[in-house]
Amino acid sequence: MSISDDEMIAMIERVGPAVVNINTVRLVHDYYMNVVPLRGMGSGVIFDGRNGYILTNNHIIEGAESIEVTLFDGRKFKGKLIGTDPTSDIAVVGIKSDNLPEAKLGTSETVKVGQTAIAFGNPFGFLLRGPTVTVGVISALHRTIQAEQGVFEDLMQTDAHINPGNSGGPLVNRKGEIIGINSANIPFAQGIGFSIPVDVARRIAEELIEHGRIIRPWLGILGVGVTPQISQYYDLPSDKGILVTRVFNNSPAEEAGISAGDLILATDKKSITDMDELTKEVRSKRVGDRVTMVIQRGPIRQEVDLRLSEIPSQ
Repeated sequence: MSISDDEMIAMIERVGPAVVNINTVRLVHDYYMNVVPLRGMGSGVIFDGRNGYILTNNHIIEGAESIEVTLFDGRKFKGKLIGTDPTSDIAVVGIKSDNLPEAKLGTSETVKVGQTAIAFGNPFGFLLRGPTVTVGVISALHRTIQAEQGVFEDLMQTDAHINPGNSGGPLVNRKGEIIGINSANIPFAQGIGFSIPVDVARRIAEELIEHGRIIRPWLGILGVGVTPQISQYYDLPSDKGILVTRVFNNSPAEEAGISAGDLILATDKKSITDMDELTKEVRSKRVGDRVTMVIQRGPIRQEVDLRLSEIPSQ
């Protein structure tokens, strides 16, 4: 079902006031080692007007000495960094004011390829007096891309063009609900853009607001994915799963009795074939969550129950 012009305009008027411009200043050294200010620019979206919380990208505010937030009506505020997570490229900035507009967080769980996607940004703040908007569809889900900041997983891909400066702005559905936070685009790939699913952004934001940082769980093992060749070489009882090569001291794995040489076959009833799959599964959990693993040790196959703990600081 297509969206009419009147419906689109009404949705833009509803979401647009919550889309903000973010200007930053970083202090860098020039060729002669003089300290000079470097200005940056991006977008964000107010998702909690009562507390003044704004979702944006980590790469927009990373290393910033100062943050200035400009609303659609020209009001400017000094932004406070609440927390940031380089791994997901999500950050939360706070401003203090009454009567702030906000956009509604939807869900990315029900997003499907082919549905309408509208990308918002506010790259020029007061000079533009409102957001920029591009319309397209969700063209792919669960994408992984390599960017300068690292590898980003489970992204939504859209052909709604993400203009320069629109990174950090929201991707919304036809109802005006946020389904993603625009994070990256490939400038030479016909306007392909990527967005962080809002369910991920919401979880990260909640933890940043509560703790100021992301507390990630860990299992505490090293391992390799088993292939038929590895299974034959080491005379393993299975040609699938993960061969545990090391268990760290005082880790959840050690406390659960997992040892080097064990095979991990499944986690919470999901078959596991390599460390990437296991890492992704652990990252989807929280510290304190219980995990049930199927372990093969020689001829014995058993279930092991463990509780994930916080990854130790380096």
